[in-house]
Amino acid sequence: MPESLCFHHGQLIDGTGRDPVPDGVVLTDTDGHITYAGPADGAPDAGDARRVDAAGGTILPGFIDCHVHVFASGRWEPLAVAMAKFDDYRHLEAAVRLRQTLLAGVTTVRDLGGTTPGMRRAVADGLIDGPRLLVSHGILSHTGGHVDWTFPNGQAVERSDYAISALNHIVDSPQEAVVATRQLVRSGVDVIKVCATGGMGSVSDDPDDQGLTVEEMRAIHAELGRYHGRRLPIAAHAQGRRGIHNALISGVRSIEHGYGIGEEECQLLIDSGAFLVPTLSTMVFDPEDQQRMPADYVRKKLGWIERGRENIANAIDQGASVALGTDAGAGPHGLNLRELGYLCDLGMTPHVAIQSGTRVGAELLELDDSIGTLEAGKLADVVVYDGDAIADIRGLGDAERISHVATSGRLVKDAGTYRPRVLSI
Repeated sequence: MPESLCFHHGQLIDGTGRDPVPDGVVLTDTDGHITYAGPADGAPDAGDARRVDAAGGTILPGFIDCHVHVFASGRWEPLAVAMAKFDDYRHLEAAVRLRQTLLAGVTTVRDLGGTTPGMRRAVADGLIDGPRLLVSHGILSHTGGHVDWTFPNGQAVERSDYAISALNHIVDSPQEAVVATRQLVRSGVDVIKVCATGGMGSVSDDPDDQGLTVEEMRAIHAELGRYHGRRLPIAAHAQGRRGIHNALISGVRSIEHGYGIGEEECQLLIDSGAFLVPTLSTMVFDPEDQQRMPADYVRKKLGWIERGRENIANAIDQGASVALGTDAGAGPHGLNLRELGYLCDLGMTPHVAIQSGTRVGAELLELDDSIGTLEAGKLADVVVYDGDAIADIRGLGDAERISHVATSGRLVKDAGTYRPRVLSI
C-alpha cells in the first residue's frame, strides 16, 4: 500500500518546463497521488508523512522509456543458447529486467515487441515489481521484412529473444494487415507496431529498404478507427528516409529510430502531431559485444551512426517532438537514462532532455493526464537523483545515483535499497 511521502530539501524539476525550484517539496497521499509540488516556502504541513531527504540532489518525475524489449537480453549470445531456454526461465529473466529498469528511475515503459499483456497485468497486479507497462505484443512486417526470421535457405527461427512470446505477423496485403491488427487488438495490446523499413538486425533487408506499403499502413490506421473509445496508436519502426515518409503520411503516432529523417519528413511529423523516438542508445557500441555481433549487423550500424546522429540533431533543431526511447534489449537494460546525455550531445539542453523523458513521453503515450510531471492530482511517480540533474545530466544514467524511486506513491527504492512488495496470493 502507498504511504504518504514528503520529498524535500532538493532541487525540484517538475517536468513541465518551468524553471527548477532550488528548495522544492513534493507531497503525496495514501492513494498514491501528488498533493503538492513546489517551493518549500508555502508547502503544506507534511504531518506524519514519511520523509525523503533529497539534500544536495534533484527531485524529478519518474522517467518514461517509450521503446524497450523486455524479453530481449541486451547481450549477443549464440542463437542455440537463446533457443534452448525454457519459457518460464525467459519470463523470470524478463521480470528481473523490469525490476532493474524500475530501480534505474524509469517508472513507465512501452514494450514494442515481445512482452505480452499478461506481463503487463502481472506488474499492475503486483505479482512482480516493474515500471508501468504498455505493450505491442507483436510486430507487423512483410515477407522478407524486419521481423521475418526466415533465412535465405528457407529455415525459419520460431524462437528468438524478440519472438519468444510475441504475436508477430507477416502481412503482404492491406487485408492481411487488417486481420493481424484485429488479432492484436483481441489480445489486448496498447499500441500497434509496424515495420515501415528494414533494420540493422534484419535477416533479409536493410534500413533503407521500405517495409509495409502506404496502403497496408493506412488500412491498419482505418481499422483502428473502427473501435469505440480511444484509437490505438501506431508505432512505426522506420529508419530509412523513404519508409519514414510512408509511415508519416499513413497516420502513425511515432517514428521509432528515425535515423534517416529529412527536413520534409520532420515537417510532416510536426504538422501531424507525431513524435520521434530516436533510440540513440543503439548507436553506442560496446567493444566486447561488437566482437560477438554478426558482421553484417556491424557493417550496417557503422554505416548509419554518423548520418543518423546528424539527421536526429537536425530534427531536434527543427522542433520535432522527441520522446526518450532506448531500444533496451537491443542493448543493456538498466542504463536507460544514459539516453538523456546522448540527446544533449545532439543539441538539447539538459532541461529539455529531461522533459523528453517525462512530459513528452507521457504525451506520446496519451498518459499526460496522470503521469509525466510533478503536479497535484497526478500519480506519484517520483525519482530522486543524488546530484544536480542540470549540471550533471549524464550522472542520471548511473542507476546507483538514483537514490529513491516511487511509483504510484509506493517507495520501491529508498537510499539505494530495494523495497520489495509484500504480496499474499
